[in-house]
Amino acid sequence: MIKYANPSQYDVGKGGVRMTLDYSLIGVRIKKRRKSLNLTQEQIAERVDISNQHMSNIERAKSIPSTETIMKLAAALDTTPDEFLVGSGKWPGEEWKAVADKLRALDGRQLELVSDFVDWVAAHKL
Repeated sequence: MIKYANPSQYDVGKGGVRMTLDYSLIGVRIKKRRKSLNLTQEQIAERVDISNQHMSNIERAKSIPSTETIMKLAAALDTTPDEFLVGSGKWPGEEWKAVADKLRALDGRQLELVSDFVDWVAAHKL
């Protein structure tokens, strides 16, 4: 399923369009992505070069991450910053990424079966 940004996150005013961010949701999204990859806060903090406490504070919305930290977190968690900021890490034409995420947990035999199935589906043009 493709999720797009919530229009209520944008404020159109005299100075143009301004996006309002919910740091609690950003923290929840970061935590959810980290857990989906079976990574600890410590592992991500090390990859992003921040303290374990700062990582914990970001996930609990006790600290506001800088733009640079958001970018580093996205890279460390193999996603895009918009997944954290607006909850939309999937763009049209990139539906395959959701499938790729599911493949991470599979062992060699399971991956072989999935590969065979994908070959079959491609051959039958379903």
